[in-house]
Amino acid sequence: MGTHNHHHDYNFSEQYTFAGTAKVFSLVAIVLGIAAVAFGMLSSEHIIVERTYANLLLMGYYFTCVCAAGAFFVALQLVTQSAWSAGLIRIPQAMASILPIASLVLLVIVGLGLYTHNLYHHWHAEGLTDPNSPNYDALVAGKAAFLNVPGFLIRQILFMGTYSIFAFILAKLSYNEDLQGGLTSYKKGFKLSAIFLVIFGFTTPIWSFDTIMSLEAHWFSTMFGWYNFAAMWVSGLCVITVILILLKKAGYMAWVNENHLHDLGKLIFGFSIFWTYVWFAQFMLIYYSNIPEETVYFYKRFEPEYKLWFWLSIVINFVAPLLLLVDRDAKRKQNAMLFVAILLLCGHWLDYYIMVMPGTVDTERGFGIVEVGTAIGFCGLFTFLVLSKLSKHALAPKNHPFLDESLHHQI
Repeated sequence: MGTHNHHHDYNFSEQYTFAGTAKVFSLVAIVLGIAAVAFGMLSSEHIIVERTYANLLLMGYYFTCVCAAGAFFVALQLVTQSAWSAGLIRIPQAMASILPIASLVLLVIVGLGLYTHNLYHHWHAEGLTDPNSPNYDALVAGKAAFLNVPGFLIRQILFMGTYSIFAFILAKLSYNEDLQGGLTSYKKGFKLSAIFLVIFGFTTPIWSFDTIMSLEAHWFSTMFGWYNFAAMWVSGLCVITVILILLKKAGYMAWVNENHLHDLGKLIFGFSIFWTYVWFAQFMLIYYSNIPEETVYFYKRFEPEYKLWFWLSIVINFVAPLLLLVDRDAKRKQNAMLFVAILLLCGHWLDYYIMVMPGTVDTERGFGIVEVGTAIGFCGLFTFLVLSKLSKHALAPKNHPFLDESLHHQI
């Protein structure tokens, strides 16, 4: 076919220049976000302050999850020795590199939330664990060995710290490979990834129990960790897809073609269905066993304030990708994929919203300056950090052992 030597047409040392519109937009978004948060924090109404904290938690968690998903993607590709992704691996690497910053942001948010009693007040309020107090709560007292502030913060620091260290080193090894060549970096990355995936797999459920599930401390679900993992993974894949398509539209990454996009599309399609499977398993088991202490979670979400959003979340996160991505051609078209990825990112924001709000602001939920502003601010921060990181290195890992195979990837 004469495909050999084909890759000499590509400029593997090309670097992304982070300037112009992208930079201006992300900085403006950050300023808007700060303004919205300040507006909420300085409000004289307590409920708006609480809503601001709830939104900060939602977006801080989302931000950290997407970066962690980037690290997970990189580790997964190394352990499975995948070749298809070699050409686009710099995108998830950039996401993984900023996980330490995302983790710090989330840590500050949960720390302030605990300190001001605006978050986690279901288990962190005066007298809940004191039998002589009028506020005594036997259920919370029973969980106090796990749900206490020192333990909570230590776990947050341990988990996010470990993920951050691994994420940072995995990205660093790939950048080193560019300079040194050889297989040393790849083999080190392989070993580290194997360790990281085991740690990540066992600790992310506990991390989501702490960060999100403990907002409603009476209720628990053993499916919750996988439900959150599925949401994190789908969101991460969508972000990788959005960045990839926008870079291609700007004329970069010519070596990535519709075959690679097709693979990302299949992953998004498959894991949207996996997300639904976990969602349904959690919902159905609680629904048909009808045990009061379990149904309370969905009872709250069936209140008129949430019911529409509750069902809309299923439509956006399951029905939409199912119908829009089932066709082979759709997964190979940039615009179709861009649309679905952005739609799913909004859908998973809604998913997190339904997880966070009933346990923080209860029925006083709102949708306004605070919600939109916080989301825009975090999008700006994420874009700014990821694109700054992306612009520091070549967009192709030119010494990646499987780069050549990635160029000839066809499905």
